Amino acid sequence: MAEPTEQSILEALHAVRDGDSDIISRNMVSGLAVRGGHVRFAIEVDPARGAALEPLRQMAERVVGALPGVLSVTAVLTAERAMQAKQAAPKPQARPEAPTGEGRKTVPGVKHIIAVASGKGGVGKSTTAVNLALAFAAAGRKVGLLDADIYGPSVPRMMGINRRPESKDGKTLIPPVNFGIACMSIGFMIGEDTPMIWRGPMVMSALQQMLYDVDWGQRDVLVVDLPPGTGDAQLTMAQRVPLAGAVIVSTPQDIALIDARKGLNMFRKVSVPVLGIVENMSFFLCPHCGERSEIFGHGGAREEAGKLGVPFLGEVPLHLDIRTTSDEGTPIVATRPEAPQSQIYRQIAERVWAELDGAQRPKPRIVVQ
Repeated sequence: MAEPTEQSILEALHAVRDGDSDIISRNMVSGLAVRGGHVRFAIEVDPARGAALEPLRQMAERVVGALPGVLSVTAVLTAERAMQAKQAAPKPQARPEAPTGEGRKTVPGVKHIIAVASGKGGVGKSTTAVNLALAFAAAGRKVGLLDADIYGPSVPRMMGINRRPESKDGKTLIPPVNFGIACMSIGFMIGEDTPMIWRGPMVMSALQQMLYDVDWGQRDVLVVDLPPGTGDAQLTMAQRVPLAGAVIVSTPQDIALIDARKGLNMFRKVSVPVLGIVENMSFFLCPHCGERSEIFGHGGAREEAGKLGVPFLGEVPLHLDIRTTSDEGTPIVATRPEAPQSQIYRQIAERVWAELDGAQRPKPRIVVQ
């Protein structure tokens, strides 16, 4: 069966009406993508009407899902244009690079929130997030780790935690702690084999509960392992949570860097500073002969960082010890701190902290007397 075309999808969406006109005529549809029969698009709405327009979003999914060749449809409500217009409006005074902004709610006790993101899955983002958090802790900082990847939570396995969070009052969760890191993940509440078949609003509700209905205590930094890609969960987290910055993880090859660039640009659009890019699986050193093989190429992330004007944070090799310790719930930075790979993560953590400190430091003012 032939794949649906963008034109056929847009024509179908003329049947979805908002008031006295349809969502196409109102120019409300953006980000339309069609791949192998799977359709994704956003519906731009006024933030104040978001909850009331959920039936409109569902109708849009139904009419597109009825087209021949459509295998799945994902429509999300977003206020990105409204946010951009608000950012472009004249302001009475300069705002910091990582503003809390309207709708961005701080997390009590947490000084800095850092997102670890990737444009696509399979690049080692969660492994990087876990070992980055442990590297912060190894430097004497108080650290929390939030697994925001609802559909593929990895933190319980990687951190060796198989118990549920506790609660003293039935409302606020106490996050499990291992290796000195306070952790929260949907994986603590469901089995590893249980699929998460949730729509966007349910995902965001779960993320907000794991972020705000948790007693994080006093934390210097909260590392958030975001889902891969640039969907509604990532965008909403970036818009609603006062992120101090984002770390982008990519492998060296061009196809991964294309998606990494999309992730980076998403954070820029919502005024979240990009703290830098990590090149994961940068090269392979044979444990037997010591020969170096650049399986996925090499240096692509460094070159991309230079083109985009963001810091390059470091190269993490493709190494068996990193994989096995992650699978066993004994992350390499925590259990083999002397290993060369652990030292690489610690160097990356210090570079991230230096970028974070520079982003938070007030800019000097010139005073004319």
